[in-house]
Amino acid sequence: MSQPTAYPGRPAAPASGVPTPELRIARVRSHARRLFWSALVLIAAAGAVGYFTDNLPESFPNWIQNWMLWAVAGVVVLLLVVLPFLRWLGHTYTVTTRRVIEQRGVFGRSRRELLHARGYTISERRGPLQRLWGAGTLTLTSGADVPLQMRNIPAVRLVHEVLSDQVEVGQILAHRDSQRDSPWDSHAAGAIGDPPPLP
Repeated sequence: MSQPTAYPGRPAAPASGVPTPELRIARVRSHARRLFWSALVLIAAAGAVGYFTDNLPESFPNWIQNWMLWAVAGVVVLLLVVLPFLRWLGHTYTVTTRRVIEQRGVFGRSRRELLHARGYTISERRGPLQRLWGAGTLTLTSGADVPLQMRNIPAVRLVHEVLSDQVEVGQILAHRDSQRDSPWDSHAAGAIGDPPPLP
């Protein structure tokens, strides 16, 4: 059984009985434009340190003032540049041929998964700024679990299309596998006997 081809380039479902390995399709993070203010802070801190080094009023010895300036700039860069960058870097969404995986955290990791075969609805939300960048938020709702939100991801239309295809393929494979494992399939029918006639 193969899946219907709606447009060229769509992957075909594997043949019946062939194992289907899990492959990574995409790994995305939220759009990097959220780091815009961090980049501005980094540029401003570098400019301020470059300008004020050896150029502060003489209230303390020059080397003490320089160390104080660099320490303040280091704390500002750590809090407003490095930590937001690590938070952005550590939050990923991975789409495989079997599931969607959300991982967050740098040192302690939390992980959440949603299987394509269980089926879910996909809703897309795009604000005016997100439209300019081609970004958006996808909400995946399975009905049983808390909805998984893929917030502010780039190329949101493409990711939406990929997820729709994977849900369809996952359900086709799950249905095919359930039919194959049925006691009334062609292999088991000879061993068990023919099903009873319909009234």
